[in-house]
Amino acid sequence: MERRGAPLAVFSTAANVNEGTVLIRLVDAVRPVHGPAGRPGRPRKRPAKLHADKAYSSRANRAALQRRHITPRIARPRVESSDRLGRHRWVVERTIAWLHRHRRLLVRYERRADIHQAFLSLGCALICWRLLQAQP
Repeated sequence: MERRGAPLAVFSTAANVNEGTVLIRLVDAVRPVHGPAGRPGRPRKRPAKLHADKAYSSRANRAALQRRHITPRIARPRVESSDRLGRHRWVVERTIAWLHRHRRLLVRYERRADIHQAFLSLGCALICWRLLQAQP
């Protein structure tokens, strides 16, 4: 998700898959980000930092993000509090609530994964469309 809540990449997994194991696949699925024209230097290919909760905290995830030149902002278990990340987490929660407006995404009725993925992509496209319409 970007700062306003637009989903940058989305995919679904089985219900019993740990979130931390698919973080790098999700980061690699993010399309290249290009800054405004006329900005000096090479355009960035990835976001500069990533905010995540403690479920994504592992040495492998932190190392993989640093290899991709992304600063991980992940609270470490038993060391840091998650309270500071709460300032950014509401954007994710709001976007999930926007996805749950669509009945087919609130409760999964489809047995086939490709149909569910299509509805998920359509829901994300509608969120992006609404955010673009609201832009001044």
